[in-house]
Amino acid sequence: MRSRYRYDRDNGCIDILEIPPTTTVEAIMDKIVELVKAGKIREISDIRDETDLSGLKLTIDLKRGTDPDALMKKLFRTTPLEDTFSCNFNVLIAASPRVMGVGELLDEWTAFRRECVRRGVYFDLQKHRDKLHLLQGLQKILLDIDKAVRIVRETEEEREVVPNLMIGFGIDKIQAEYVAEIKLRNLNREYILKRTQEIENLLAAIAEMEELLASPSKIDERIITQLEEVAKTYGQPRRSELLYLTEADAETEAEPEPESYPVHMFFTAGGYFKRITPLSLRMSGEQKLKEGDRIIQSLEAMSSDHLLFFTDKGQVYKASAAEFEDCKASVLGDFVPSKLGMEPGEQPLYMAVTRDYAGNMLFFFENGKLAKVEMASYATKTRRRRLIGAYSLKSPLVSMAYAHEDGEYLLATSASRMLIVNTAMVSSKATRDTQGVQVMTISKKGARVISAEPYREGMMEAPHRLKTKTLPAAGAIVRETDPGEQLSL
Repeated sequence: MRSRYRYDRDNGCIDILEIPPTTTVEAIMDKIVELVKAGKIREISDIRDETDLSGLKLTIDLKRGTDPDALMKKLFRTTPLEDTFSCNFNVLIAASPRVMGVGELLDEWTAFRRECVRRGVYFDLQKHRDKLHLLQGLQKILLDIDKAVRIVRETEEEREVVPNLMIGFGIDKIQAEYVAEIKLRNLNREYILKRTQEIENLLAAIAEMEELLASPSKIDERIITQLEEVAKTYGQPRRSELLYLTEADAETEAEPEPESYPVHMFFTAGGYFKRITPLSLRMSGEQKLKEGDRIIQSLEAMSSDHLLFFTDKGQVYKASAAEFEDCKASVLGDFVPSKLGMEPGEQPLYMAVTRDYAGNMLFFFENGKLAKVEMASYATKTRRRRLIGAYSLKSPLVSMAYAHEDGEYLLATSASRMLIVNTAMVSSKATRDTQGVQVMTISKKGARVISAEPYREGMMEAPHRLKTKTLPAAGAIVRETDPGEQLSL
C-alpha cells in the first residue's frame, strides 16, 4: 500500500495526504529523520506534521533542484510510506494442503472451472436426452391416437395399461408410463404435434452439447463468456492501483554507491561473517569464535564488494558487503543464515567476494566431475537476494572455489589416488547447475573424491606423476609410506 502525496511547486514541498493504515506519522517522521542524519537522504531540508481538522498532512520541505518524484520513489523504498504484505497461498487441492504461487492457483482454478462446466453441460445433456426419449414415444402415439384410447379403455386391469401400450406401439416402459399419464383433454392431434415439434430443437441442442464436451477450446470459450457476464453484471471500478517497474524507474531507484574502503573479511564454518577495518584488526587481539567454530576464509577486499554465500541446498544468497557493519575481532560477527533469511537448517558453505563478476566458480564433486561456471551467470539486474540452482546436486559436493584465472588443483580420492588438474582444460559454462566434466576417473568400487584444493609448488615432491595432458585421468597412487610423495604442508 502506497501513500498519496502532492507536490506544492510554489512552496517547494511535498504534502503527504494519506498513509498506509499499518503505520503512523510518527514512525514515518522518525525513519526519515534517521535517514537524513545517516546521510542517505540529502534532498530534505525540513519535515513537519501539519495535520489538522481538515485531515492528515505531513509536509516535507525540499532543497533547491530536488526532483520530487525521484525523492518519493526513494522514500517509498526506504520508509513506511509504502507498505507491503505477504500472502500465504496455502490452499486445499484434492483434499491436500499445498502452498502455491499465483500461476499455479490460476491453473488449478481453470481446471476446476473446466470440470464444473463439463459436469453442468453433461447434466443438461442427460435431461435433454430423457425428454427426447419421452417425445419420441409420444410421436409414435401420433400415428394412431384412437388405438391408444381403445387400448386404455379395453384394458380390464389398471396394471395392464402400460404393458399393453408397450405391445401396441413398440415403446418401452418409460415412454408408456408417460403416455398413460397424459390427461384426456390432451389426447388431441394439436397437443401432440406441438410437443413432437420440440424434437428437432432437442436434437440440435444435444448435438451442440456433445460437441462442446468434446472440445476443450469451446469449454474455455464458455468460461470466458461466463466471466464476461459476471464482470458486466457485478463489476466495479478498481480501487487499487497497479504499478509496473520500468527500466527508467529502475535507474532512478538505483541506490547510491556505498562508501568503499579496504577491509578484512572473515567467514567461519559455523556461518558467521566479520568485516573488520585494517586499523581495528591491528589493534585487536585474538579472533572470538563460538566453541568448536573455525575460520575457513580470510581475505582482503573492499567494503562495497559483492558477497555470494553458497549453501548446502544448492542455492546462493547475494548481498553487498556494505550491508554488514564494521566490527571488532572480539565479537562473533553477523550470523549469515539469519542476516540473509535462509531457509531453516540451510547452512552456508562458501563465500565468494567479487567486484565485477569476472572469472569462474569451480565446483568439485565426489564422482570426479568438475563444473566450471561463469561468475557472470550469478549477476542479476534486479536486487534478488536468492538464486536457486546455484550448482548441481546430482553428486555430493567436495569443495568449491572462486577463481579469477585458471590454475592447478590437487584432487585426492578415498582410494589413495591423486591428480593435479589444470582448470584451463575445462570449458566454462553459463548454466549454473551444470553437472560438470569428468576430470578424474573413479574406477575402484566405492571410491570417491574426498578433497580438492589449489595446488602450490612444493606441496608434492614429484608432481609430474600426478599431472596429465588428457582428461579424464585416474591419477597416481600415493601413500604416506612412499618416499618423496608425502604432502609437504
